[in-house]
Amino acid sequence: MDHSNFIVREGWPFVFLFGVLAVASLAAGSVLLTALLLLLTVFCTWFFRNPERKTPDDPHAVVSPADGRVIKIEDNVVVNDMAGGSFKKVSIFMNIFNVHVNRLPCSGQVVAVGYKKGKFLSANLDKASDLNEKNSVLIRMPDGRDLIVVQIAGLIARRIVCWITEGMTVERGDRFGLIRFGSRLEVFLPCDARLCVEIGDKVKAGESPIGYWP
Repeated sequence: MDHSNFIVREGWPFVFLFGVLAVASLAAGSVLLTALLLLLTVFCTWFFRNPERKTPDDPHAVVSPADGRVIKIEDNVVVNDMAGGSFKKVSIFMNIFNVHVNRLPCSGQVVAVGYKKGKFLSANLDKASDLNEKNSVLIRMPDGRDLIVVQIAGLIARRIVCWITEGMTVERGDRFGLIRFGSRLEVFLPCDARLCVEIGDKVKAGESPIGYWP
């Protein structure tokens, strides 16, 4: 299914709902309510925007899966549930003003997709990484190395959407899902990757490198 429309299809029900309610409110003569509903219509149209992005030409670049701000970087993080071994971990926080369409950090084959129910703590908290509802995607690159990207729900974000399934061959920078409304993305890179971001850096999905393969 094509996910390149200027507004993702998951956003149209919200845009349509608030738009219809605004028209009905205007017909009923409620100016203030109409103004509020129009603002919500505009907000949803803007929130679910889906701009094009230019992925770096360097094949060794690992790109950010999300728009937002780097809030944590960790070395030698042990992962047992999806892929064994140690990884470098980059956590990115998305607020409600960021584009929320998520993109793949690397090319390869989708080996596993795992959804885990959990809490809905504020996504900028460290414990949200372990306790919150999440969706993990394991990608095996052509050279056999594994990378994991994790979508994590937040305080307001109660819906994780993932468009890819196990067995698919994917390309770096491809759209693969979104989270409504504001949340956190984490990338687990092999330990030999060289990171090029620091805590506090702002990144763009599919466009900003967060690291490089050796």
